[in-house]
Amino acid sequence: MIARISPSVLNGSCMAPPSKSIMQRVCALALLNEGIICIHSPGNSDDDKVAIGIISQLGATVDADNGSLIITSNGFPGPKGDLDCGESGLSLRMFAALAALCNESITLKGRGSLCKRPQHFIDQVFPKLGVEVKSAGGFLPIGIKGPLVPASLVFDASQSSQYLTGLLFAIARVTQQPITLTVNNLQSKPYIALSLSWMKRFGYLVTTKDFNQFIIEPIPSPKRNMEVTIDGDWSGAAFLLVAAAITGEVTVNGLLEDSLQADRAIINVLKDAGAEVIQTQNTVNVFCNSKLKAFEFDAHDCPDLFPPLVALALGCDGVSTINGASRLIDKESNRAISLQEVFQQLGVTIRIEEDSMFISGPVKVMEGSVSSHGDHRIAMAVAIAALNGLGTVEISGAEAVNKSFPDFFSTLSSLGASLSLYAE
Repeated sequence: MIARISPSVLNGSCMAPPSKSIMQRVCALALLNEGIICIHSPGNSDDDKVAIGIISQLGATVDADNGSLIITSNGFPGPKGDLDCGESGLSLRMFAALAALCNESITLKGRGSLCKRPQHFIDQVFPKLGVEVKSAGGFLPIGIKGPLVPASLVFDASQSSQYLTGLLFAIARVTQQPITLTVNNLQSKPYIALSLSWMKRFGYLVTTKDFNQFIIEPIPSPKRNMEVTIDGDWSGAAFLLVAAAITGEVTVNGLLEDSLQADRAIINVLKDAGAEVIQTQNTVNVFCNSKLKAFEFDAHDCPDLFPPLVALALGCDGVSTINGASRLIDKESNRAISLQEVFQQLGVTIRIEEDSMFISGPVKVMEGSVSSHGDHRIAMAVAIAALNGLGTVEISGAEAVNKSFPDFFSTLSSLGASLSLYAE
């Protein structure tokens, strides 16, 4: 799909998309639960659909009911074939541990960029828990055979916090004695805090000491019927909030003020840059400021903010600095390099030195045509920057937004963006 976006002024209100980080975690916990979980405001992104497909393959029943999802499970994974993880890194890394609870051989498969992203953690750590692993040098497809045997471990988590989430879920489900996981170099701690908060809601007992040690206590098999609502997604909403800061006024509903989502940090960056932000319990209103100033931000714990922050930096006076560029290497693309290349084609220079990215502004993107590189967040970042650009920008591969925010372009259009979509 090709998206063409022309300079526009946004005005209006919209709902934030459902959080795929929460949706996928709830699906995993619902699979391990013995009972019925009703999910209100479920996500419909490609990654959400992958998670729903996986828990169906592992024995859960998923039914639609008037806009909600009803997940029924017997509380223990029972594989029905290989697991298709699509292009979802979280689903692969999280469900690998849950699938390893089974005493059967299972092959983890994926598509597109996921097949190029290394998963050495599974090779290195899963055998220490009694799981047989066969991989293509740390890449998909990966064969595993459990059952996973809970044991206290010390391991490095610098590759991704998502593996830790999977291990916490799986071990908590089956352990009969306290287990301690000692984790070094943990990245994205807020995402682990999010996992722990949802584990608590499902009845698990896990405590942590400075996010270095995690003590998992045994519990009876989780048996509960429960209704949950998926929070609005701060990651997707960040693009809308940045768009408002550089061109217009937008109110985004469904964003919880006390959310544990890491990308809630976008509020602090917008304020540092001089944007006018009004926040209530579940609503954020952002007003355009033509005199935004450069900012510096550490994105190690929230690397998904890099793309919208690049668009924000273009509207700021001075050199903005975003630290943590090393976290972007194994995303849907090498996101740092892809951002640099795409914006270079639109007349904008992004400088990368070691772990930092530097963007000088204010500067407007030129008219031109670029590729999304198959990366949903790059497609959205370019679209936002084009709203404050010098002419029409054409984005090929724009369907990449379906991975996290399928309604992105329709939402922009409802807010007054001048855009059109065409089949490639």
